Amino acid sequence: MTSESSTSLGDILRLRAEHLGKALSIGHGKPLHISHGSMQYLYATDGTRYLDLVNNVCHVGHSNPRVVEAGQRQMALLNTNTRYVYDGLTEYLTRLAATLPEPLSVGFLVNSGSEANELAVRIARAHTNAYDMVVVEGAYHGHTGMLIDLSPYKFRGPGGKGEPEPWVHVVPIPDTFRGGERDHAAEFDEIVRSAGPIAGFLVESMLSCAGQIPLPAGYLAAAFEHIRAAGGVCIADEVQVGFGRVGTHMWAFEEQGVIPDVVVLGKPMGNGHPMAAVFTTPEIAASFEEMEFFSTFGGNPVSCAIGMAVLDVIEEDGLMQRAEALGERFMAGLRDLQSKHPIIGDVRGRGLFLGFEMVRDRDTLEAAAEEAQALVGEMRERGVLLSTDGPLHNVIKIKPPMVLNEADIDLTIDLLDEVLSN
Repeated sequence: MTSESSTSLGDILRLRAEHLGKALSIGHGKPLHISHGSMQYLYATDGTRYLDLVNNVCHVGHSNPRVVEAGQRQMALLNTNTRYVYDGLTEYLTRLAATLPEPLSVGFLVNSGSEANELAVRIARAHTNAYDMVVVEGAYHGHTGMLIDLSPYKFRGPGGKGEPEPWVHVVPIPDTFRGGERDHAAEFDEIVRSAGPIAGFLVESMLSCAGQIPLPAGYLAAAFEHIRAAGGVCIADEVQVGFGRVGTHMWAFEEQGVIPDVVVLGKPMGNGHPMAAVFTTPEIAASFEEMEFFSTFGGNPVSCAIGMAVLDVIEEDGLMQRAEALGERFMAGLRDLQSKHPIIGDVRGRGLFLGFEMVRDRDTLEAAAEEAQALVGEMRERGVLLSTDGPLHNVIKIKPPMVLNEADIDLTIDLLDEVLSN
């Protein structure tokens, strides 16, 4: 694999400015001219290797050879749509369903998390004959028109309307670091009771854009009880945290001891190949049968082969169990840094879905957003890619490919210590 490029970075940036909408930003500050990726690493055209700690799409590693081979093999044999009958579709659906608790056995295969979340809302509305939705503050669920309206992260952000549509009901972030002793269950119940007829509650099983926040114990059980009492269905958005990332379970909602009515799968599903899915119960799926549903590319034979290969790697390489062990090592290192550096106010997460929040004062919790951005830049200069998130832009998020190793973690902790000490 060569690291050379026939087009200069300057020419690429000029062409981007000419042909790409300005709504698309470039990540990591100064543009990174990437030539190729291999497992947990990205390589720039100048030969620099970067440890990628933010790409949770390439779940089993950039250019994982087993996934690449599966896609190439199937593409040379057959690629068509789901109106035809072929083994790969039913084999893949059966295997995915086996990872989910009963009765979540009926799946719809699509191409992106946005498409899947939109479909999940349509299914909820068809089943309940209601329209209103409940979401968590700071949430991001996708880029379609409907999902922008269901994403406080977007409609309260630049270019957004600022306030939710009348049919969208926003509950507070259950953030134990900033939320103090708030009774989240009581607040949730009050908001749901004051709403119109509820179609559903769309919630990430762990909150990503809201600041890498694990839900407090019992939160989903109480929330689901309130939603179901109001006649709505409970939708778990596993797009960011599914497929074993939390370490202890295949799906993050399992950690809360609940079974959603609908589950949405996405990003890591195809390891960079565009894949997503919605799973629900036979009863709820039956409510969605009047209007035919079809996705031209969803569930095609190549996608199914790639999805099967991803599951093979997760299972055969023990990546879920590795995520638990590596997550514990990462958390221990971050907590050591927290004890040394007062600017780290909180360390949180599960498995390889981690974050630490930077504050200027641990008493006032004043957000250290500029310092967080500066840290990301300094780490990039040292060959480690991180990013910020959260409503105050002061949370460093860590959600790497699942194939990193102990040495990667130890290096990251040492470099963070070096940057924070300067």
